[in-house]
Amino acid sequence: MNWIKNLFTKNTISEKAEEMSKKFLIVGLGNIGAEYVNTRHNIGFKIVDYVASKQGVSFETAKLGAVAEFTIKGRKLILLKPNTYMNLSGKAVHYWMQKENIAKENILVITDDLNLAFGTIRIKSKGSDGGHNGLKNIQLILNTSEYPRFRFGISDEFKKGQQVDYVLGEWNETEKEKLPERFEVAKQIVESFALAGLNETMNSFNGK
Repeated sequence: MNWIKNLFTKNTISEKAEEMSKKFLIVGLGNIGAEYVNTRHNIGFKIVDYVASKQGVSFETAKLGAVAEFTIKGRKLILLKPNTYMNLSGKAVHYWMQKENIAKENILVITDDLNLAFGTIRIKSKGSDGGHNGLKNIQLILNTSEYPRFRFGISDEFKKGQQVDYVLGEWNETEKEKLPERFEVAKQIVESFALAGLNETMNSFNGK
């Protein structure tokens, strides 16, 4: 009888592993509040908002954030906008990973990056926080820097001592004109991450 029990256990584990492999947590980082909506620091929120709109789904308020879900070719994608403010983003990420039983390899954190020219895309499987408070807290809470992240360049066109004002400032007119095309590319990246995997997504989109 033990072999039957073992077979059932193995099948259950296999089914759970297969389920985990088909669920993805896409995290857009930003700050809540009307004053932050159109700021450079909120590009993560803007990207997941765009993805949700194109998929015809809406965000609903949930624990530690706003959440929207959709399925594409058998893959379930959960879009998350933490409501913890940027420097406590890890709390929301960890909660939803645990709640939905999602492996860290299947999360994609979308954030702004001062070290990249405007609109430049950099997707990586791991890395340092680069001084970004959101990534810093996620690394602290998850106790690892090995999780996929999608950095969106906002450039560093600010004078000495004006970094905070720049990051929390709104896009200039030239940037606003270019953002729609960048949002469409970002949507393709999110879909590719779930359907084709991280490596192929990096090869296809990095630098574009």
